[in-house]
Amino acid sequence: MDNKNEKMAVLPVKKLMLSMGVPMIVSMVLQAVYNIVDSAFVSNMAHGGEDALNALTLAFPMQILMVAFGIGTGVGANVLIAKSLGQKDSKTANKTSGNAVFLGIAIYIIFLMFGIFGAKIYIDSQTDNAVISQLGTEYLKICCVLSFGMSMFAIFEKMLQAAGHSLCSTAAQILGAVTNIILDPIFIYGLLGFPQMGVKGAAYATVIGQIVSFAAALIFHIKFNRSIRMKLSDLKPSLKIIGTIYSVGFPAIISQALISVMTYGMNLILKDVSESMVTAYGLYYKIQQFLLFAAFGMRDAITPITAYSCGMGDQKRIKDCVKFGHLYTAAIMLTGCAVLEIFAVPFSEIFGLSGETQSLCISAIRIISAGLIFAGINIAFQGIFQALGSGVGSLAISVCRQILFVFPTAIIFAHFAKLNYELNRLLWTVFPIAEILTVIVAVPFFIRISSKEKIKCH
Repeated sequence: MDNKNEKMAVLPVKKLMLSMGVPMIVSMVLQAVYNIVDSAFVSNMAHGGEDALNALTLAFPMQILMVAFGIGTGVGANVLIAKSLGQKDSKTANKTSGNAVFLGIAIYIIFLMFGIFGAKIYIDSQTDNAVISQLGTEYLKICCVLSFGMSMFAIFEKMLQAAGHSLCSTAAQILGAVTNIILDPIFIYGLLGFPQMGVKGAAYATVIGQIVSFAAALIFHIKFNRSIRMKLSDLKPSLKIIGTIYSVGFPAIISQALISVMTYGMNLILKDVSESMVTAYGLYYKIQQFLLFAAFGMRDAITPITAYSCGMGDQKRIKDCVKFGHLYTAAIMLTGCAVLEIFAVPFSEIFGLSGETQSLCISAIRIISAGLIFAGINIAFQGIFQALGSGVGSLAISVCRQILFVFPTAIIFAHFAKLNYELNRLLWTVFPIAEILTVIVAVPFFIRISSKEKIKCH
């Protein structure tokens, strides 16, 4: 047993979850950096900053969808690899890793085709403004056509995390994020002799950062991930292994993809009330991403630790995973909620907002943030259900908190806001309401699973 696997087996869960969770949180938060940094720089362009910002906002749901497929596939592989390592089944761990790489390549090809043939159609479905359409299409096409760095990093990141090498995955993420931050002003504004590329520059900075992260993760995997030694033959697709990956990973894909569906759908609903609400919501969501992605990072620590404990058949460690997973996620969300409430005005000023749009963004920050503690509970349950192989539970939480309890309420509140614009802030209450209702669904679902004699792990 190597040192990393020994830690996964014997280190107390509360310490193990912190040692793995903190790097994963940093890694996930840095993923949020890509979008918000691009938006901050393009919004401060000398000319056309507002149009460019709107263009990036319209492209955002599709970028989330790309991340969803990469991370979801990685999560499925992560659980199977971690469980196999816990069972000392290196053959399955290696074969799973190879199949995950195969799936990462397939995901890239799908979004390559979308970038070439579908980017303009997608952007045009959200706007009638020719300038915004052109800028959004240029940005999204580059992000899709050169998305191999994103899709492959998602796979190797989860492979490193499955074997306990979360520091390596975080280091790779940091390298990519720093690359993006450095290149953004250079490419967007045309510094250091480079041509001024505007939104195209933002897109190129993003994909180059993703490629740097992938390259670093691949190097770390080869050098340090001794628990996994896949061969070229392991890339041969196995329907059984792919099916197992997606039995856990598909709910994770849906969970992330529903963020895309929710933001796209809310853009359409809010557009009927006012364009200022669309802008305010889009910017709030990018600010909120830091907290949501921090919770996702803790969830991604909960998942492999719980899965490894399942492989060991250790019921006490599984219970500790449930307890400390919720405690740590709640702490993240409570801290984040306090920060957002206190610094709502400065956050709204990052993008140069003023007047009605700034007022709407501030109210969104203060109202929606009130539901973050409940969002944390739901996200922790997702990680637990994924690790225990309860894809239905994870999927149910995603559908409830992002679709089922959001759209009907939003449509009703939007109707009142159109009748009386003074009621527009009612729309921000949709999100806390959805999170609270989802907790009410999640808790009895978990009780039902845990009440079956003992939690069964296979």
